[in-house]
Amino acid sequence: MATRPNLSLPPALRAEVETRVRAGYPRETCGLLLGRRGDGRCEVSRVLPARNLNQERSRDRYELDPRDYLAADRDARASGEEIVGIWHSHPDHPAQPSDTDLAAAWPEWSYLIVSVSGERVLDLRSWRLRKEGFEEEEITP
Repeated sequence: MATRPNLSLPPALRAEVETRVRAGYPRETCGLLLGRRGDGRCEVSRVLPARNLNQERSRDRYELDPRDYLAADRDARASGEEIVGIWHSHPDHPAQPSDTDLAAAWPEWSYLIVSVSGERVLDLRSWRLRKEGFEEEEITP
């Protein structure tokens, strides 16, 4: 029996993501998760913000700036890490992957989704793409 995937997200990094999504409300905010992965576990060591290039539908879509992705990739490689996933907000919507999220997802990456409304983070959940679709990850400190 396969074990549920795990995302290790230290409290300080969780707080950083939550602060960024509250500050970006009512727009979707996004960024990258850097760290290491193996044996179904993903350990996040840094969270980086990225620009959302989707200005037309920024309340319910994000398009992560490829320049921010490339900079994060260079930074991660230089420190012996890798990009292990993406974080983004869902303003006034549940922290569950949308059809748009599914269409853009890469296998084995973690997708940390934060539901936010006004000044409040309502929920924070993480998902990993498998052959059958998204599987929720357990989040641990």
